[in-house]
Amino acid sequence: MKINFNFGLEFKAINSLPVMMYRKILPLFFGALFFFSLSANAQKIAFVDVQEILENIVEYQEAQTELDRLANQWRQEIAKEYDLIKGMYNQYQAEQVLRSEDARKQREEEIMNKEKAVRDMQRERFGPEGQLFSRRQQLVQPIQEKVYAAIESYANERGYDFIFDRSSDSGMIFSNPQNNKTEYIFRRL
Repeated sequence: MKINFNFGLEFKAINSLPVMMYRKILPLFFGALFFFSLSANAQKIAFVDVQEILENIVEYQEAQTELDRLANQWRQEIAKEYDLIKGMYNQYQAEQVLRSEDARKQREEEIMNKEKAVRDMQRERFGPEGQLFSRRQQLVQPIQEKVYAAIESYANERGYDFIFDRSSDSGMIFSNPQNNKTEYIFRRL
C-alpha cells in the first residue's frame, strides 16, 4: 500500500523540482512542524544539588564549623556530668551498707535528680527546639534563603517551570505559579 501525500493535488514540477522530491520534503516539513509545536508546550525542568552549593559557600562552612565546635563543647560538658553521676553512684554502692535506710534513699534521690538535670540540659541544648537548633537557624537559614532566592531568580530568568533538589528528600524547591492547578482540583470536588 502506498501512502499518498499530495492531498489531492497534482504536482508536476514546481520550480523544476521533481514531484518525488516534494513527496519526501512535505511529510518531513509537517513532522518538524508537529515536533516543534509539541516542544513549545513542554515544561522546562531542572535539578540542583543544594548541599553541594552550600558546601562551597565560605559563610556556610564557617557556620558549620561554629556549630560543630559548640556541639562538641556541650557534649564534653554533658559527658563530664555523666562521669560525675557515675562517681556518685559508685560511691553510693560502696557506702550503701554503712548508711541508714533514710540516708540511702536521700542519696538515691540526689543521684536521680542529678541524672534528670543532665537529661534536661541535654534536651535544652540538643533537642528539637534546643539551643543548637536555634543557633543553626540563626547561622544557616539566611544562607539557605540566599541560595533559594538565587535558584528562583535563575528559574524565572531562564523560564524553568520546576526545579528539584537532588541532595535531599525535600523535592521541589521552585515551581512556576502558573503550573499550580490546586484551584482547578477544588472546583472539581
